Amino acid sequence: MDLTAVKQIESEIRRLLQRKRPVLVAIDGRCAAGKTTLAEELRELFGGGVVHMDHFFLRPEQRTEERLNTPGGNVDRERVLQEVLLPLSREEPISYRPYDCRTQALKEAVQVVAGSVTVIEGAYACHPSLREYYDLKVFLTVEREEQLRRIQRRNGPEAAVQFRERWIPLEERYFAACGVANCCDLRFETHGER
Repeated sequence: MDLTAVKQIESEIRRLLQRKRPVLVAIDGRCAAGKTTLAEELRELFGGGVVHMDHFFLRPEQRTEERLNTPGGNVDRERVLQEVLLPLSREEPISYRPYDCRTQALKEAVQVVAGSVTVIEGAYACHPSLREYYDLKVFLTVEREEQLRRIQRRNGPEAAVQFRERWIPLEERYFAACGVANCCDLRFETHGER
């Protein structure tokens, strides 16, 4: 992640911390744009917890045609709200069971230590039904060629095809239909090697 962008985000979080605690940050954006990397950098700077939207993909029994045809519908945003955002808004501990895409099942519960800053990172974090809970919303984007290069390096050539044919189109439909980039307070394009 570009140092200037990180400094700008850090500065905005410090400004928010002067007015309230805890601060809840959403990082949404295109796959392979650096959302997880940025979340980890913020965890190092501020402590606190990170929740990954990848832990909330729909379980097989939830994947109805109607749900999957809804922009942003392939994530269990209701569970994000009930198990993460509402407890955080009440300054309560967070415990949830991450969804494992490989086994298609929920794993053992994890506890997230909510500090003065908690980050929810991943595509679909800024879904309209979740936006009001965040103090700061960040959108990361990446040029298409760089995105595909990163995905191939990170996930391998076979998975890159699935991303290109399935996951990227679903994300793009969500970004367009839900106006995600425009709802965010800060927007950055990531470049080069990660």
